[in-house]
Amino acid sequence: MKEHENEPRISRRRMLTTTAAAAGCAMLPPALAHADAWRLSREDEAFLDELERSACLFFWEQASPATGQVLDRARNDLAGARDPRRMSSIAATGFGLTALCIADQRGYLPHAQVVERVHATLHWHLNKLPEVHGFFYHFNDIETGARIGNCELSSIDSSLLLCGVLTARAYFSDARIRSLASQIYERVDWPWMLNGGTAFSMGWKPESGFLDGRWKHYCELMMIYLLAIGSPTHAVDPACWNSFTRPVIHYKGFSYISSNDPLFTHQYSQAWFDFRHKHDAYADYFENSVIATRAHKAFCLSYPKWYNQDYWGVSASDYAHGYTAWGGPPPQGPLDGTVVPCAAAGSLPFVPADCIAVLRAMRSKWGKRAWGRYGFVDAFHPAANWYDPDVLGIDQGISVLMAENLRSGFVWSAFMRNAECVRAMQRAGFKGQNGQGKSAQI
Repeated sequence: MKEHENEPRISRRRMLTTTAAAAGCAMLPPALAHADAWRLSREDEAFLDELERSACLFFWEQASPATGQVLDRARNDLAGARDPRRMSSIAATGFGLTALCIADQRGYLPHAQVVERVHATLHWHLNKLPEVHGFFYHFNDIETGARIGNCELSSIDSSLLLCGVLTARAYFSDARIRSLASQIYERVDWPWMLNGGTAFSMGWKPESGFLDGRWKHYCELMMIYLLAIGSPTHAVDPACWNSFTRPVIHYKGFSYISSNDPLFTHQYSQAWFDFRHKHDAYADYFENSVIATRAHKAFCLSYPKWYNQDYWGVSASDYAHGYTAWGGPPPQGPLDGTVVPCAAAGSLPFVPADCIAVLRAMRSKWGKRAWGRYGFVDAFHPAANWYDPDVLGIDQGISVLMAENLRSGFVWSAFMRNAECVRAMQRAGFKGQNGQGKSAQI
């Protein structure tokens, strides 16, 4: 099922329940040794390099050279032409800015052209794309910037863009890029999006005002709060960090902070913010994502008629009947044996051996139909003879960012050079972990 240009697909977040019961906030078990004595092999490196190169090509070819906006989705069998659909995604553009930094650092694309594309993107978003209090609409026309349909001014998707903006500011030495990026970030009126509360609104529409939903239980929301707490111009009270609940899931011996949400919620904020060896008053969130990934794999393998060691991973994605937010534990959505490659790719830094093994196995066995110009298709179900013709920008994005973080930590190191991001984590109460397991200032 394809979305029409004037009918944006429902976002993955709006598909998720916002009524998860608040549970007590608990400290996690001792840190897990998620990558003890494990290193990438030469074959692993070659595979990840191909995955990254292919995904970066998507963000280069499926974006407008004039506006820098990136398409929400595109076919995976194109020969370099841009998909004729015109709906861009502000979140995909944020992933795209970061992917361009990776492409430049890896030498996938000519440096001068990358710099000019990043500059054009930032100039357009600062001066031409419609915004309200510094926030952007979720979906826009890729060339005109016109709002698509009745989509919302999105707090989470604007934050995803801002993470890309700040990555570009930190990575490139170009004074124009740094100035434009700072202006985009410093323009955002974070207190306005609180709408009189302490938990952020999910968005706003000119026709009806603020959405009813708020970011009030643990998920991909950490980036919103940290970007707001660290803002040099419109910061919110650091106490807002305590405004979302941290419910705990118990599944087959795994205990970790999560709501009834897909796996991507444990990945997005951690693509940029470096939570390794840090904790706040509640948890070590990196280790929380390690546990969440292991629990998700165990959940998939509990359906042996569908999944096995070489075929697992489900997150919000396309499926044969449209688009859905699905996963587990607990079971969510119309699970049917479809696999979503970005589920494992987005968790590469958390459980590297298992994630790279399943990705390589799936490429080896089904690559003829499941892999195209931009890498894996968004989802596929070999038993049903269904292979998605499309790739999605946000799913390619989390895959390339986390693959690079596993290989080099590049995105983490670049993004965390932004003083505002370090300051935000300090204000939220994060402390580092030294070699003796004792807390220290970050």
